[in-house]
Amino acid sequence: MRNILLILVIVGLMAYALADVWGSDEDERGGLPRWLWVLLIVLLPLLGAISWIVVRVAARRSGKGPSAPGSGPSGGGSRPTPSPRSPRPGPRRPAGPVAPDDDPEFLWRLEQEKRKREREARGTRDAKDDDAENGSAHTD
Repeated sequence: MRNILLILVIVGLMAYALADVWGSDEDERGGLPRWLWVLLIVLLPLLGAISWIVVRVAARRSGKGPSAPGSGPSGGGSRPTPSPRSPRPGPRRPAGPVAPDDDPEFLWRLEQEKRKREREARGTRDAKDDDAENGSAHTD
């Protein structure tokens, strides 16, 4: 009974590692190609699966995984490029502002437009005042 349980745990760990390797990005694999990880996990089930999990956790902690901030192709601070596959579950930061009022650039443009409208309204009002003053001066 104990042997069967141990075998089931190893097979389950191996299946998890294989599925995770298959769905991983290139920068999460610790420099090894996908086919080599699959080969390691199949030929050395326990050691290969544990090695994969250790490499994957280390990649996420060091900032090389997709859930780490600044993990885009150009490195620190850039927005990560979307993967063609569906996203994996897990906590992720939004790629950009969630709402317009969270976007500093949008707020800046909005303020500039508001100031421009105020200047135009002030200019129109000043022109009307000048016309009114000039018009009243001609009638006297």
